[in-house]
Amino acid sequence: MESMVPMETLVSLCKRRGFIYQSSEIYGGLASAWDYGPMGVELKNRVQNFWWREMTQLHENIVGLDASILMHPRVWEASGHVESFTDPLVDCKKCKQRFRADQIPKQNMETHSCPECGGELTDPRQFNLMFRTHVGPVESDAFLVYLRPETAQGIYVNFKNVVQTARMRVPFGIAQVGKAFRNEITTKNFIFRTCEFEQMEMQFFIHPSEDGKWFEQWKQERFEFYEKMGIRETRMRFHQHGPDELAHYAKIAFDIEYEFPFGWRELEGIHNRTDYDLRRHMEYSKKDLTYLDDLRGGERYIPYVIETSAGLTRTVLTVLADAYDEEEVEGEKRVVMRLHPELAPVTVGVFPLVKKDGLAELAQEVARDLREDFTTFYDQGGAIGRRYRRQDEIGTPFGVTIDYQSKDDRTVTLRYRDTMEQVRVPIVELPERIRQAVREYRRVD
Repeated sequence: MESMVPMETLVSLCKRRGFIYQSSEIYGGLASAWDYGPMGVELKNRVQNFWWREMTQLHENIVGLDASILMHPRVWEASGHVESFTDPLVDCKKCKQRFRADQIPKQNMETHSCPECGGELTDPRQFNLMFRTHVGPVESDAFLVYLRPETAQGIYVNFKNVVQTARMRVPFGIAQVGKAFRNEITTKNFIFRTCEFEQMEMQFFIHPSEDGKWFEQWKQERFEFYEKMGIRETRMRFHQHGPDELAHYAKIAFDIEYEFPFGWRELEGIHNRTDYDLRRHMEYSKKDLTYLDDLRGGERYIPYVIETSAGLTRTVLTVLADAYDEEEVEGEKRVVMRLHPELAPVTVGVFPLVKKDGLAELAQEVARDLREDFTTFYDQGGAIGRRYRRQDEIGTPFGVTIDYQSKDDRTVTLRYRDTMEQVRVPIVELPERIRQAVREYRRVD
């Protein structure tokens, strides 16, 4: 079994190398809020683009949507969030900490004792996780709105619009990436559970008689997606929701779980939501959301929905945790992030062996040319081995070194991050050699 990176080690690297910072750090920070630095924002965008290409470009029957964060409050009544989107909350009367009652050890609940200080706990009460705000200058219930706790409802209320304007036929899907907000009672484990996060969701509309077939297909496709990203299969598994775990809208649900440093946790959910959402929005809006299927002899029905729901920021954490590796090279520890080249914040590092004798100028020329096709990082400071190590720590898959021979024959040294293999390549062939290596990438530990 591969070694697991300690969480504090990963958090330290993310701060040191510009992946993720504590929000408002100069003011002492804000719990559960995080800012993505130069490396982090590039990684997050690449994860999103990888997902978007997989779900839309590679599927002719899936289109995109970007719905508003603020929606009519009746949307959340119809969806069941106003009534049911709650967690059981308990407070410690002594240390004043708050806990989710369903996450406290059973013996503490039985004795009403705080798991932190031993003080007395309050009785559980239901706490709605939605953030409330108001539209306009007057704070009244007439202007009450919610920050959306999920992106899916924006898809359902636009179902008819998409069918009519994009001329979609069942089966088809609508994909969306966007911010969501949940007023979590407890937030922990870095960016795993936060109050502000981003979701990558796809709702696939089908004929009710085909829900079993499509559920199994999407379950398999979503597992394979993470393998394409380079996530190790040995660290993933399926978990089926039992009767006491199923959401109020779900007929059947599976999670893809990943073995994080803090244990097995949900990475993505695949749910059969039946016709629950469209039926509820028909009831509350009084609008017809049925589908007329001319391929089924004019049958009219409310489609069932197979949902795939992943957290973008949680996927970023998964990618980081899975990529982290340490090894000994010539008696020294090498820290390397084995990121898939399509996800790495920097694709190519460019280094002159020395700054003098025209090597820096040639290296800058190579970097400019590569920048047309790849994200590059130019570095001329320090020993070449130290520069390699800095790039290894942010996951840069390729390094290009310009030396004295480069001036004579226009060749450079191309270094591969995972194996540290070095080959001589003509400058003119560099872009295609790198593209080929990206296409043929297989993780090497």
